[in-house]
Amino acid sequence: MDWNKIIGVFRYDPASPMLFNSGIFLVMFLGFYGIYVLIRDRRTFLFIYTVLFSLYFYYKASGFYVAIFIASTIINFWLGNRIFLTGNKTGKKAWLVSGIILNLALLFYFKYTNLFLRSWGTISGSEVTHFDIFLPIGISFFTFQSISYLVDIYKKLLRPPENLLNFSFYATFFPHLVAGPIVRAYVFLPQIYQKLKLTARQIGQAWWLIIAGLIKKAVISDYISINFVDRVFDNPALYSGFENLMAVYGYAIQIYCDFSGYSDIAIGLALLMGFRLPINFNSPYKATSVTDFWRRWHITLSTWLRDYLYIPMGGNRKGKLRTYGNLLMTMLIGGLWHGASWKFVVWGGLHGTALAVEKLFQPLIGDRKSAWLKVAGWILTFHFVCLGWIFFRAADYSIALAVIKAIAGFSGWDIALEIITAEWPVFLVLALGYAGHFFSRRYKLKLEEIFSKSPLPVQALAVSLVIWIILQVASAQVQPFIYFQF
Repeated sequence: MDWNKIIGVFRYDPASPMLFNSGIFLVMFLGFYGIYVLIRDRRTFLFIYTVLFSLYFYYKASGFYVAIFIASTIINFWLGNRIFLTGNKTGKKAWLVSGIILNLALLFYFKYTNLFLRSWGTISGSEVTHFDIFLPIGISFFTFQSISYLVDIYKKLLRPPENLLNFSFYATFFPHLVAGPIVRAYVFLPQIYQKLKLTARQIGQAWWLIIAGLIKKAVISDYISINFVDRVFDNPALYSGFENLMAVYGYAIQIYCDFSGYSDIAIGLALLMGFRLPINFNSPYKATSVTDFWRRWHITLSTWLRDYLYIPMGGNRKGKLRTYGNLLMTMLIGGLWHGASWKFVVWGGLHGTALAVEKLFQPLIGDRKSAWLKVAGWILTFHFVCLGWIFFRAADYSIALAVIKAIAGFSGWDIALEIITAEWPVFLVLALGYAGHFFSRRYKLKLEEIFSKSPLPVQALAVSLVIWIILQVASAQVQPFIYFQF
């Protein structure tokens, strides 16, 4: 017996964090789930068991930073009770502001300290010490989730859970813990008081989502990334304009399959456990405007920014100029949320400006659009989003500008067929990714229904087949999800 391997299962390895698309997670989850089903009617034991597994999962993803996460959970539970029990509005607001500042301070220290030190050094011309700060996985997600919890209690949208265990079950629930969806407490907490139901249909739907998520991530996203997108973005000057454009298209489907794949897996895992998480993606590249895109992309973040940032700043209630400013500021902050780099602010600024421009011209266009306007809107929206992805993906501004310059040069189109032929596996996977994205939702739901109603052996065979396919195309190392860095 190899005790080192056994001990390694319970030890954090920074070179190999536990991810949903790793074999170790699948094995651990199946073991966890077997016991979960057996104790599902013993609520207290079930909650303790799930919280402990969730903390173990977070420890395997971020190491001893799990202690900070535990402290954050306890403090936010206490702050929520303070807000709820304080009798006067001034006191409630004071506790709320304290909670928001505390959560943002935690996020700022780990995520933005070095960004602002570098920026200050650039402005002042002085040398600034760079701190070696590890970014705990998922910190942006659980801090935003905590802030929404405190605000919703202040607004009387919910009561605090009756004890720390119930709150910990919500706060640490591992399917959405490290990369969303961002789950509102008033959506999730009522579910913990309901009788846990695990129907055959529900289990079938859950496995369908997990299969879809694994295919998106391990078969499409990782393959395109490793075999084409990363090479081009590492040195765009070595490639033609056509290849750079295809790399941008490739990254667009890569990041969609990566992040929506994680969301599908998270929603599927939660459904296996008897809980429903909100939808996070709705075919975003079908959008016919940037406004429509943000109704479809990372829905739980866009609605969070709307409800807890845009509307409190005044929304569209303070006149047109204030509305445009609020849109721009919301997206600038949303961009900064994505990463500690000013290139993310540029990305957010592009989207904020587009949203403001669309708001400005909305009265001229109206809600009724002709077919050709919808097609034109879709083409413009997709390519605008792709333009933003260049800044999102590029390591720095020089790389981003090099990609744009190469595309604008229109080189390589005369040998496009030869390029596609030489890289045919990549272009095949790319085409499959977009085909799956644009596939009719009605037929997707029909396939899901057929799968969920099929006999258990058929479902097990399908899951085994998907795992086999993933093993055939997977890279030597498990590729982390893109949004883990946020």
